Amino acid sequence: MSECKLNHSQGDVRNKYESQEAFLPDDMKPLFEQFFSKEHTQDLLNEVFHLLKKYDLASEEDRIERSNRLYMVLNNV
Repeated sequence: MSECKLNHSQGDVRNKYESQEAFLPDDMKPLFEQFFSKEHTQDLLNEVFHLLKKYDLASEEDRIERSNRLYMVLNNV
């Protein structure tokens, strides 16, 4: 994934999540609800946004990598 210089708000991350929700594993969805109930650092918001960005278009291998990273992030917030 390319590095982005934009900072993404929690609203941006929620919108991106909602646009990709149908493509994400079902057991990840409650983790996102917990994620959105808290405040997060800008770095973390940016990371989650970019893991979600174009998730639906990613190769199977890339989706697995992104999902693993998302689980790691979501289970530790």
